[in-house]
Amino acid sequence: MKCPFCGYHDTKVIDSRPTEEGNSIRRRRECEKCGRRFTTYEKMDEIPYMVIKRDGSREPFNRNKILNGLIKACEKRPVSVNLLDEIVRNLEKELYNNNEREVPTQVIGEMVMEALKNVDEVAYVRFASVYRQFKDVGTFMEEIEKLMNEKR
Repeated sequence: MKCPFCGYHDTKVIDSRPTEEGNSIRRRRECEKCGRRFTTYEKMDEIPYMVIKRDGSREPFNRNKILNGLIKACEKRPVSVNLLDEIVRNLEKELYNNNEREVPTQVIGEMVMEALKNVDEVAYVRFASVYRQFKDVGTFMEEIEKLMNEKR
């Protein structure tokens, strides 16, 4: 780290501790040439995950959009918001563990539906009807039949 006072390139770390928020590290440094002390903050470089929409446009990943979709799908169903938040957290972990920085909405939608299928089948069908844009009752029935066949 370059000294802000004399420009010398060698400094030593005297003290290092996390900030109160826990999202960065505060380092107290001392210049080996002039002996003056200064503070630096080290923060993880966060590259936003981008979502590739159906029309090809891209937007930053937004966990609230997914959570709101889940809340709507589970409206008047016996599913807690804490469970829905856990689904979104697990989805985020899976996305962040993947090395891809751009993820198609289809992948995210399928991940959400797979999680919902195990939580509440009615919410699953509701989410699928919006996500897959069912055009008529026939496509709706096909999805329900698939779900019933998987249960058997």
